[in-house]
Amino acid sequence: MGNSSSQQPTDLSHFSTSTSSSSTSTSTSTISSQRGRKKALLCGITYHNTKYKLKGTVNDAKNIRKFLINYFNFLPENILMLTEEAEEPDLIPTKCNIERCLSWLVHDCQDGDSLVFFYSGHGLRQPDFDSDELDGFDETICPVDFEKEGMIVDNYINATIVRPLKEGVILHAIIDACHSGTVLDLEYIYTREFERWDSNKPPSGVYKGTSGGLAICISACEDDQMASDTNAFESKMNGALTYLLIEVVRNSEFIITYGKLINEIFRRIEEVNQQGCCNTVKILRKLCMCNITQKPLLSSSEVFDVFAKTFTL
Repeated sequence: MGNSSSQQPTDLSHFSTSTSSSSTSTSTSTISSQRGRKKALLCGITYHNTKYKLKGTVNDAKNIRKFLINYFNFLPENILMLTEEAEEPDLIPTKCNIERCLSWLVHDCQDGDSLVFFYSGHGLRQPDFDSDELDGFDETICPVDFEKEGMIVDNYINATIVRPLKEGVILHAIIDACHSGTVLDLEYIYTREFERWDSNKPPSGVYKGTSGGLAICISACEDDQMASDTNAFESKMNGALTYLLIEVVRNSEFIITYGKLINEIFRRIEEVNQQGCCNTVKILRKLCMCNITQKPLLSSSEVFDVFAKTFTL
């Protein structure tokens, strides 16, 4: 992997996540003066030198970064990327750094803001002990130091980046990981087969919504499924969801509804499965696995018409 210095702003104080530091107050006031800000947190974790190593996750984060800048007018200085390539200790995707940066993402959010949380790495499940999961499991993401420091649980993610969203603020999460379906614990899940929203509200009755804003999550697969990597992006490995999402949006000339986006990603995966690895469509010709069982999942903090609402970041 290459050096990551070109991926980050030179003034790293802009991304301070400590609410008590002077650098935070300075950077926050600078960003806050812009109505309709766009901010993004991107995490790509390879788990280098471990038995859990992944190959395409940093490529995913870099591709999403270019996608946001080139097509959705995100400013490079408002995008924070955590990878193991980073030279600065604060930009390594440890549990502590990810949690602090999640707080940075939503800090001082205001009407008109568009926020993006992207994660490509391992996802796991663990038993739910507080009765707030319909399936009895909490979904998690795995920081680079998860074996020592632990995983980041969906309850924490929801409380940190969903609950604080004020009216007029929109958060998109794109999670390219195994078991990622409800990793934001959003209250509604879109069932593609029946074209309807189903409730994902917890049995405990605890509120999992926002403070007036909107949270939308596109996950690589359902909670009980695995997500796949592909080297279809030339010779580089990439997560199937990340690669397909970018390609589908590009091919639509950036005018596509959420419903059509999910359907098209699903169709591309099914097309690969039906045609096999030897004679498949160009977009996923080099899939590392002949069969992809993942079904991308759309979830939201509120119900909306997926075939009327245009996907935008």
